[in-house]
Amino acid sequence: MRFLLLLFLLIGLTAPNLRAQPAPPDTTKGRYHRPLFSQVKVRRNVEFAQVSGLLGQTQPLYLDFYEPANDTVRRRPLVLLAHEGAFVTGTRDDVVMTELCTRLARLGYTAASIDYRLLFFPFDSVGIGRAAIRATQDMRAAVRFFRHDAATARRFKVDGRYIFVGGSSAGAFMALQTAYLNKAAEVPAYLNLAALGGLEGSGGHAGYSSRPRGVINLCGALAQAGWLQAGDVPLLSIHGTRDGIVPYNRGLIGGPLPAQVVAGSAVLRRRAQAVGVPNVLRPLRGAGHVPYSFEPTYIDSVFVPMRDFLRPLLGTGAPGPLLAAALNPRRTAVVTAALPPRRVELGRFMVDSVGAAPPENLPLPAVSPETEAVVGPPQ
Repeated sequence: MRFLLLLFLLIGLTAPNLRAQPAPPDTTKGRYHRPLFSQVKVRRNVEFAQVSGLLGQTQPLYLDFYEPANDTVRRRPLVLLAHEGAFVTGTRDDVVMTELCTRLARLGYTAASIDYRLLFFPFDSVGIGRAAIRATQDMRAAVRFFRHDAATARRFKVDGRYIFVGGSSAGAFMALQTAYLNKAAEVPAYLNLAALGGLEGSGGHAGYSSRPRGVINLCGALAQAGWLQAGDVPLLSIHGTRDGIVPYNRGLIGGPLPAQVVAGSAVLRRRAQAVGVPNVLRPLRGAGHVPYSFEPTYIDSVFVPMRDFLRPLLGTGAPGPLLAAALNPRRTAVVTAALPPRRVELGRFMVDSVGAAPPENLPLPAVSPETEAVVGPPQ
């Protein structure tokens, strides 16, 4: 009798651990590789956080959420993307973000294009450094938002284990920092991280992890390549070799932005190789900054490597043979740009808007209520 009581007690204690864990995403039958869905459902103006704005005012942040229309899968991987704009301008309905999110949804992913806080003052390395921290906090808040939903209401049917982050230019800086800037001591003291709210910020859903499963870096960089450490998540970088704004190697940020030395995609590749972080680099030979923003034919140069990078990561444990093959340096393709190198000029308004003190009452854009729409040909 005593033995039976002990047996029942052990079963009761171990039962929670014996529950079946959700299976990894099913990548068979072409899902996550071929555009199986002709229609995409878009939920616009989804509020994911409320944060402190540049002048201390409460600022809501929104995202647009893309998913396959009429999808029956209950847990889908998510790709979170952030637009370009030098932490000064840009919107979540950026044409590149819209195109990438739509294409991802047609493969079977969910995708989101997010807002983040813009503008900075003073117009120097301190101002832009603090802006990059605030924007990274916003991306981390978006990751936590979806992890919270995955654990509670499941409104978006996202698999919280498979959340990837990415972005273009400034958005890529955010994504890289979300993944690899994970120690407060790594932030220079002059940025006063504590006053900004720490690495995670105050965007809500505290207690949920903001660690992504992988990073998509489109023409971005890090202040320090040493932030990449052994055990960090996989990295995909796509970058023009003649980028005059964000250097492909190590160098100064170009254009009218405050001077700052950063480690571009080629440097991040070498660092990742040195510490054993799985990574892929797709150099755009002869291309300048964000060429896909100016010539639609470039979008395949971004999307195809994204597709081939993401799918092998939709498993459990260590990267499998498919990812190992994709990461083989000898198989790293070089995408040749069809356009001549081009220098991106940020508008004159940039200096006018951040070169002087911000106005006392900074207006926030009006946002329509959350809406839904289905795009694509009728099924």
